[in-house]
Amino acid sequence: MKPTFHHKLLNGVFGDPCLQVRILRERRSFLFDLGDIHTLSPVELNRITAVFISHTHIDHFVGFDTLLRASLRRTEPLTIYGPVGIIRNVEGKLRGYSWNLIKGYPLVATIVEFDGRYIRRAAFSADDRFMKQSFSRTVSGGILLEHPLYKVKAAVLDHGIPCLAFSLEEPFHINIDKDRLIRKKLAIGPWLAELKRKVREGNREGFLVIGEKKHPISRLLDIVRIVKGQKICFATDIAISPRNTERLIELAKDADIFYCEAYFMEKNRDLAIDRFHLTTQECGRIARLAGVKNLYPMHFSARYIGHEKELIREVKEEFGKIAVQ
Repeated sequence: MKPTFHHKLLNGVFGDPCLQVRILRERRSFLFDLGDIHTLSPVELNRITAVFISHTHIDHFVGFDTLLRASLRRTEPLTIYGPVGIIRNVEGKLRGYSWNLIKGYPLVATIVEFDGRYIRRAAFSADDRFMKQSFSRTVSGGILLEHPLYKVKAAVLDHGIPCLAFSLEEPFHINIDKDRLIRKKLAIGPWLAELKRKVREGNREGFLVIGEKKHPISRLLDIVRIVKGQKICFATDIAISPRNTERLIELAKDADIFYCEAYFMEKNRDLAIDRFHLTTQECGRIARLAGVKNLYPMHFSARYIGHEKELIREVKEEFGKIAVQ
């Protein structure tokens, strides 16, 4: 099965947190946190349609200016999601620059903040010199983005300030039975993507043109195989507390991929509590209790550079085999 989501931690386990997730066969990608993003090309930057910010400490948000500069001439909207205060913080960033020469630039950035119960939105248009346009709040159970191919959900956690963790999940995954495709003497082509789209949308009526012949969709369904969808969870900068643990276990439950901070070694647990971070042991324990399949520990404190194997060993002792990029 080809996964729908292709994921990559941009700056390694010691660098600024930033997870890039590309959507297979879609000319788009997401970022989870917005640390240093200088390694992304202009083409890659312009394929980013949504950014999910855990909180706005500098190492999680310093890449905003880079993304903004690369996006000014883009015609596709950009949406940034974050915790309470993200609208105010983005507005402050935008107010730090002079915009007298951007009349006619197409960028529209929508900022969405989630407080655990409500979603608030604001839009900033380059053509209007990034003056804020606010919208009424809406109730949300945690779903920030919903699409036929995927949904993104958030949980509000504590890092001394509100901090969001995220899950990205496809409702189901569609495979094509190539043996049946061959037996039907059907050629592989763009029509397969259209068939998958219609299945996702529950539209099984009508026809698809394959070659020069029209085929009823209902007679093509036997080549479709529907399996469990892929789930990725991203969580960083989390205080050690029963409430945080409970919420994160619920969000990450049965995830295929779990990126989770392991900022401090267990010997520095008191420091972890003081700084509102997880230890290696807590990272492994939460992943184990959530039943995740693959754990990617990340966001190690720079104090441990040169001791990565020790950090990984401590996570392994609690969780078992872990994944490393």
